[in-house]
Amino acid sequence: MLTARDRVRQAEGVMAELHAALQEVGITLPSLCVDPVSCASSVMAPLVELGRCNLDTAQRLTDVLVDYAKTAAPGHGPKEGRR
Repeated sequence: MLTARDRVRQAEGVMAELHAALQEVGITLPSLCVDPVSCASSVMAPLVELGRCNLDTAQRLTDVLVDYAKTAAPGHGPKEGRR
């Protein structure tokens, strides 16, 4: 079983990887952080808080995910002609 310190380190590592990956596609989530309460729990898994962002950032994130879905996960992108 992981200690509370190990859980925090694990969550910080995942958060850092996510931050770096988002930076690679020009996206910054200004409120990205580790949820300290979840790291202290011995029951629930540590959580990374994505936080709030402005509409431009949300749209850029959406665009990146849609592009990824079209190329790397065929059949998982938005449906053509959907309204």
